[in-house]
Amino acid sequence: MDAGYILETRNLVKEFKGFVAVSDVSLRVRKGTVHALIGPNGAGKTTVFNLLTKFLVPTRGTIWFKGHDITRQKPAQIARRGVVRSFQISAVFPHLTVLENVRIGLQRHLHTSFHFWQSETSLHVLEERARQLLAQVSLESSANVVAVELPYGRKRALEIATTLALDPELLLLDEPTQGMGHEDVDRVKDLIRKLAVDRTILMVEHNMSVVSDLCHCITVLQRGTVLAEGTYAEVAANRQVQEAYMGVNHD
Repeated sequence: MDAGYILETRNLVKEFKGFVAVSDVSLRVRKGTVHALIGPNGAGKTTVFNLLTKFLVPTRGTIWFKGHDITRQKPAQIARRGVVRSFQISAVFPHLTVLENVRIGLQRHLHTSFHFWQSETSLHVLEERARQLLAQVSLESSANVVAVELPYGRKRALEIATTLALDPELLLLDEPTQGMGHEDVDRVKDLIRKLAVDRTILMVEHNMSVVSDLCHCITVLQRGTVLAEGTYAEVAANRQVQEAYMGVNHD
């Protein structure tokens, strides 16, 4: 594996009872970049994410992270290596405060992860770090707000803060701006740009303004296969992409 790449898949295949959802996908993500997976609905983007984080087991092919074959590792092992993901649907504890949500993400540093019966005082040592993470996503003023009361865009920012608690080297963001208004999109876009300063980001995203502004490299999927790859300008000029993704017919 080239030292310049943090993640690589080789001929990745996922079949579901005869249906091929991902077919022969070879993907390389360069360290320190923002890389996008785009494509029409059903192209296989989220399936690729699920394969990378081992929520699905590949039918064939291999996955490499920092030169190590992680194809057969479990989701918790993948996360411990530094590959952490968000989901399309915001996944926070709705009836805990913003600060409490992030502290739970930090519990692994106490080796008490998911031990909810631990006394609350045992988590106080994590409070300073939790507040630092909230500051990174501009939620420090909302620390004592119950998560269910946050606007949608702020919930997505909170989810990103909880993923940052796991110290990811590679952060996978699945539709980070889905369902957001213009103001929230700009806020999350600025957040992603800030996070990318010291980590690698692989994202699935439909909003092309976000992709064009943030991404160094774009991989286009169609029907589970790689259709094209390159910069936004290169991909946008590709006739196959225009026909398959943008609905342009050159005939």
